[in-house]
Amino acid sequence: MDTVTRSIAASIATKQLILDNPEQLATIRRVADVMVEALQQGRRILWCGNGGSAADAQHLAAELSGRFYYDRPPLNSEALHCNTSYLTAVANDYGYDLIYSRMINGSCRQGDVLVGLSTSGNSKNIVNAFRKARELGVTTIALTGETGGEMKALADHLINVPSQDTPRIQECHIMLGHIICEIVEARMFPNG
Repeated sequence: MDTVTRSIAASIATKQLILDNPEQLATIRRVADVMVEALQQGRRILWCGNGGSAADAQHLAAELSGRFYYDRPPLNSEALHCNTSYLTAVANDYGYDLIYSRMINGSCRQGDVLVGLSTSGNSKNIVNAFRKARELGVTTIALTGETGGEMKALADHLINVPSQDTPRIQECHIMLGHIICEIVEARMFPNG
């Protein structure tokens, strides 16, 4: 099997494992419910990640704050890493491990939702953000790889993709994020 067919087959196999897991499917639905409830109460959906996961976090935040399937009012959703002046100043002055937790501490309030994407589940800056979020009453949703890593114990809701292969995990994170965004958009704007 060549690289092309092997990679596509592995991606399909990982997604099939999610599809065949009723607990995972229930968690995906529950996460969408949590986001809808938060938005209906005037709260925010915040996203964070590193590298490709930061790109996915930004992409998914834009699906809610911009639009997904149809024109409608924007939803309060943003990726925490988009302010490069803040990011570089805090990373330089306090350390990269604190970039998200300091922002959470300064801007989040009880009832907000924080979504952290980390293929390992061990990204220190996201783990620290989840700890701070817990202190503040912010709901945490972790999208991770198979084990859930350190984030597993800190997440109110865990969606752990059944894989240890970073590309397959990230492909599933974007798929799951799109599904959640579709549900949120349809529930917030049922007359689309």
